[in-house]
Amino acid sequence: MKMWITLLAAVMIMAAYFLILYGGVGFVQDKRFFSSAPKENLAAIPDTKERFRGAHIIGWLIIAVALLTFLGAAALAIGDGIKNDFGFLQFFVRFLVMLYLMEVYDIFFFDWVLLCHSNFFPHFYPELKGIVGPHMFGYNKKSHIIHFIVYIPACALVAWICTLF
Repeated sequence: MKMWITLLAAVMIMAAYFLILYGGVGFVQDKRFFSSAPKENLAAIPDTKERFRGAHIIGWLIIAVALLTFLGAAALAIGDGIKNDFGFLQFFVRFLVMLYLMEVYDIFFFDWVLLCHSNFFPHFYPELKGIVGPHMFGYNKKSHIIHFIVYIPACALVAWICTLF
């Protein structure tokens, strides 16, 4: 049962991560949501007004749901761990699995599928047709490697904090 909770929390995080992207790219359309995008993509994306009346509100509501889903995943993972008397190592592994699964999801779904092999971004920004494609895969390899490294001490800190309860 412990692994199922970990996987459920990881799936919740992945869904929330996608909702933030969808709300930001599709409705809010603020370039702050593109901070990790390749420079040539950022240069091609124009500053746009609302696509339709209320689009920004819908986008921010989607983002709010995503943030609540992130918090729910954390509460589920932590609450279940406390209920089952997890020690440091169990919490650490749970959080590390959750974050590593999220990072792998980012690499394969966001980068490989959405950026390189779908019409997701050009659907919202036609200016990106011909700019995005398979050649973009791996543009952010350095940041992914940094994430994999930084997650280790971050998970250790959170696991230590959780064992205090």
